[in-house]
Amino acid sequence: MRANKKNLMPPASIDWAAVDAAPLSDMPDEDSPELDEAQFSQLKPLGVLLPDVDLGKQRITIMLDTAVINAYKAKAGGRGYQTLINETLRRGLLADSVKEALREVLREEKCS
Repeated sequence: MRANKKNLMPPASIDWAAVDAAPLSDMPDEDSPELDEAQFSQLKPLGVLLPDVDLGKQRITIMLDTAVINAYKAKAGGRGYQTLINETLRRGLLADSVKEALREVLREEKCS
């Protein structure tokens, strides 16, 4: 494998053991410098800064049966169970819209 134009080392020549052994505090990070207390106190959630941007999901509080939560956690292996619940709700919405569309077609056929 060739190195790119910036003369980076090809992946095969990287000493991964040395990379893994290096403490993270020794790694410079110019792109994400540490914040002081004053800077940290000025941080705001993205939704507050950009209220008109649809982030795709919305945080809510919902009461569900313990059995439902346990079943989804078991199905997801304990991780990502909320995503499974969301997918189930999404499929339910889709099924409802398909049923409604089918009812509409049947009504139209019956009337004609």
